[in-house]
Amino acid sequence: MNKPKKDKMQKASQSLDFNVEEIQGVWLNGPLALCGRSLMSPYVWQEADGRFGIMVRAVPAKDQPQTDTGQIWAGWSHDGVTFDMFDEPSIIGGPQPNDTGGVEDPTVVCLAEGGYLVYYTGVSADMTHGELFYATGPDLQSLKKNGVALASSKSMGNTKEATVGRTRDGQWRLFYEYAADEASRIGLAIGPDVDGPWQEKPAPFLPREDGWDNWHLSTGPMLMDDPARPVMFYNGATRDARWRIGWVAFSPDCLSVVDRCIQPLLTPPPTSNRTDTDIAFAASAIVDQGNIWLYYSLEDQRLSRARLRRS
Repeated sequence: MNKPKKDKMQKASQSLDFNVEEIQGVWLNGPLALCGRSLMSPYVWQEADGRFGIMVRAVPAKDQPQTDTGQIWAGWSHDGVTFDMFDEPSIIGGPQPNDTGGVEDPTVVCLAEGGYLVYYTGVSADMTHGELFYATGPDLQSLKKNGVALASSKSMGNTKEATVGRTRDGQWRLFYEYAADEASRIGLAIGPDVDGPWQEKPAPFLPREDGWDNWHLSTGPMLMDDPARPVMFYNGATRDARWRIGWVAFSPDCLSVVDRCIQPLLTPPPTSNRTDTDIAFAASAIVDQGNIWLYYSLEDQRLSRARLRRS
């Protein structure tokens, strides 16, 4: 007799796991216009010359006027820990009204022909509605907005938090967060190129009623160094938005789940007075000299990275 699907998943989880071996703070050197803000969504990648690039969402601090939901700043590092940031943001809201409220959640793709494509979330002027946009340019200080990458709809509101990857069949996958039934969900689309056009597919996985991820789900970075078993470090939460970081493994085409963690991989550190937002939120992952580094934000304010061991 065939075992239930849940039993198969639990058995499979014994064949893949990740352990946290080290946690480090991530620091930005830059102007007061940046460093006076709270920091979120650190997207880090490594260039061919060994440098580490970063794009990050900078949000007005809680004691500042809430003029926008974010600006996107960029910079460079030689060690992946301390970044020297540019003097001006790379992407800001406006002048078109559909992203006047702010820009969020950068995801960077280094293009084969040179230059960069950056997915980001644009927020409406009243700061209530978001859509997935993209910009391109020859460098991080010369990005030109190209418009909506994946529009929201009546059944799929507030598309945001893009994660993109290329599977071994040459096709591209776009994972994204969207709003449905008073919760965040993860959507999936496939396309022939990094900028689509995108064909939507069924949700790749859903919340688990008895899990730490029983209400909200949001996209996190893909680990694709093993094309036979791509992994996403995703973000999950309870209904009261206590966000944790876990992982899910896909088939080579990224269309079905073959494994999923039972317990969260990363949680916010303990505190005697939880007055801050109870959030750990993954944004990017790189493999450097055999080490897996997962970059994430804590409490919607500060940046960190964890060195992971795959077992």
